[in-house]
Amino acid sequence: MHEGCMTTPAPTESCALARGCCGHQVRFDGASPAYRRVLMAVIALNLGGFFAVAAGGLMQGSAALAANAMDFLADSATYAVSLWAIGKSVRVRSGAAVFKSASLLVMAVSILGYAVWRAVTGQPPEGVVITGLGLVGFAANLIAALLLVRFRDGDANVRSVWLCTRNDLIHSLGVAAAGGLVWLTGSRWPDLLAGLLLGGVFLQSAISILVQARAESRAAHAAARTL
Repeated sequence: MHEGCMTTPAPTESCALARGCCGHQVRFDGASPAYRRVLMAVIALNLGGFFAVAAGGLMQGSAALAANAMDFLADSATYAVSLWAIGKSVRVRSGAAVFKSASLLVMAVSILGYAVWRAVTGQPPEGVVITGLGLVGFAANLIAALLLVRFRDGDANVRSVWLCTRNDLIHSLGVAAAGGLVWLTGSRWPDLLAGLLLGGVFLQSAISILVQARAESRAAHAAARTL
């Protein structure tokens, strides 16, 4: 990175969000008041979504709703980690991204395991309730995505927030669609398949975030050795 960028106390968003700054590749690290405010709003949205969807998931025994509720809760925690990591060293930010990758991996395995367990033991949940809560979750996630879209290109820590939010949109639509199919068919399988598919989405994102975080950590170590 150009020395002029490194010595600037707080780079402007127009510079930080650009693909190049001072003629060099730059990844936005979240160090702006606007991003912090957006992240706090998104954390509040996810906590609200968790309480709303978790209540319905517990009552209905829905794999899709349970996955959605876990998603909201995990995102609230990982976004708080992102907020804490802003302004820290590359090593710390990469470590935060690795933590979030691990949380996505745990969530993916939990969702897949719960879906399999429900396939063996569960009864069909109420499709209308699943669809309604899926749409509630979609609305919350859409607001979060609109707030975050201008920050989607950044370092592993920032990018992981965007990927989680994007996954949430996909997840909520999948939940709503699964509820409609449960209502039409009277079968629990659409709900279970939605849980399995969305668990796969989280698994892919966990791997993507981990790969980027490790690459950034190696680059930081290489740069430090050249000083």
